[in-house]
Amino acid sequence: MRADRLVAVLLLMQARGRVTAAELATELEVSVATARRDLEALSAAGVPVYPQPGRGGGWSLVGGARTDLSGLTAPEARALFLLVGPAASVSSEARAALRKLVRALPSTFRADAEAAAEATVTDPVRWGEHDRPRPPMVDLLQSAVIRRRRVRLTYADHAGERTERLVDPWGLIDKDDVWYLLAGTDRGRRTFRVDRIAQAEPTGEPAERPDDFVLAAVWQEVVDEVERRRSRTWATVLIEERFAPILRDRFGRHCHIDGEPDRGRVRVRLAAPTPLDIARDLAGWGALVEVVEPRSVRDELARIGAELVARHGGGGDPAGQRPGL
Repeated sequence: MRADRLVAVLLLMQARGRVTAAELATELEVSVATARRDLEALSAAGVPVYPQPGRGGGWSLVGGARTDLSGLTAPEARALFLLVGPAASVSSEARAALRKLVRALPSTFRADAEAAAEATVTDPVRWGEHDRPRPPMVDLLQSAVIRRRRVRLTYADHAGERTERLVDPWGLIDKDDVWYLLAGTDRGRRTFRVDRIAQAEPTGEPAERPDDFVLAAVWQEVVDEVERRRSRTWATVLIEERFAPILRDRFGRHCHIDGEPDRGRVRVRLAAPTPLDIARDLAGWGALVEVVEPRSVRDELARIGAELVARHGGGGDPAGQRPGL
């Protein structure tokens, strides 16, 4: 069950005083059964909501109570503001929302919550790089996700070939400054890079989304599948122990230390999509790395070395023997 939807239910009840499951379903663009389950879940969790049967009935907050964030414990409030605070450093909308959240907290929690919100600043720009603004296409797609409206995309694949797709937008992911759209299509779930979307046109048609859909969980499935494809070839190498952290930083989750050091060297397992990908990453290490297996990676390294010798080796005097040096 989505926490953001439950918060939306409470805010609607606070604003209107009384709502029906059908009204909630329309506002939140879910089924009546889902809206009813949300209301029952809130009641079962101790939130002061109750049903009123009969004509003109519905669901109300007990005694017209106003909902705030008083249900949070002190650690929960700190955790919430530690999460929201960094976003406020780069977004005026987030800062405004943060101020409203602080006012909604019980007074005894406000000081710690404000301190937590200011404890972290997010600087999304890497060293030596310019700030990369969020693609304008993201706002349009986010609106379609929230309103649950289908979108017609003009999408270019990795070869630049464009096709038109009608999709049900499910969610957006920002992964290392690259935005992705997770969507349903007539061929099932698909992931689109936003920077390859040439055009996006909302159709006004309602989008479909699985009732049990959780964006974070589905995205993790996508990540796991991509990482599996990126680790189809494994190689075993020997390297001085002091250099192993550098390899781990380069290969990330596809680098594993295999056993204890032996005479100052460690055995490391590395993975990439192809033997050539591994060889290209290791070529710059020269004799510092010894590839134990597979033979395909050794062959690729030998080929790269031969190409370098053919292009750059021989025919010239070493720098130390040049005239005047």
